[in-house]
Amino acid sequence: MKFFIDTANLAQIKEAQALGVLDGVTTNPSLMAKEGITGKNNILKHYVDICNLVEGDVSAEVNALDYDGMIKEGEELAELHDQIVVKLPMTKEGVMAAKYFSDKGIKTNVTLVFSAGQALLAAKAGATYVSPFIGRLDDVSTDGLNLIQEIREIYDNYGYETQILAASVRHTMHIVNCAKIGADVMTGPLSAIAGLLKHPLTDIGLAQFVADFEKGNK
Repeated sequence: MKFFIDTANLAQIKEAQALGVLDGVTTNPSLMAKEGITGKNNILKHYVDICNLVEGDVSAEVNALDYDGMIKEGEELAELHDQIVVKLPMTKEGVMAAKYFSDKGIKTNVTLVFSAGQALLAAKAGATYVSPFIGRLDDVSTDGLNLIQEIREIYDNYGYETQILAASVRHTMHIVNCAKIGADVMTGPLSAIAGLLKHPLTDIGLAQFVADFEKGNK
């Protein structure tokens, strides 16, 4: 399972990278705005800065809603760095754009996916990644993990190579359960990734080891 961090914060990306488990980064306009990054040139530069920090794929989202606009923006993003993955919305135009980029060998991430049917269309269009938003489904009393299971079954039935990128991951159990179901990738905040390190019995055991060592080596 690949671990992506969902942020535009360079410090958090560096911290996750230092942990040694980071495989990539996902971003979106909201995350850019949260970091105070505005203006086209600043945003494009920030994508390059992120690519220079990590070795894996970096999803960069188009803002256009029309097909021609998506193609124009996507090509500009793809030219920034060979790690860039063009992030497209799950719309008619987004699916069409995914097919266009797939035919040109440009990686894509179809985002805002909330049904198995949408994920099937994205795979048919040749998307590299499909991003079901499990946390947002949970927010409206719908089982987000069930969607991951449905997509996994469909992709396995037909051998689709599109990777399931579990997005809107909120906490550690989202990560663990997505891994059990067979999601190819998870993307979430640093807190969810770092949370996997923690267990009270580990802390208790380590404290005991240290205490016993000190007793025997004074």
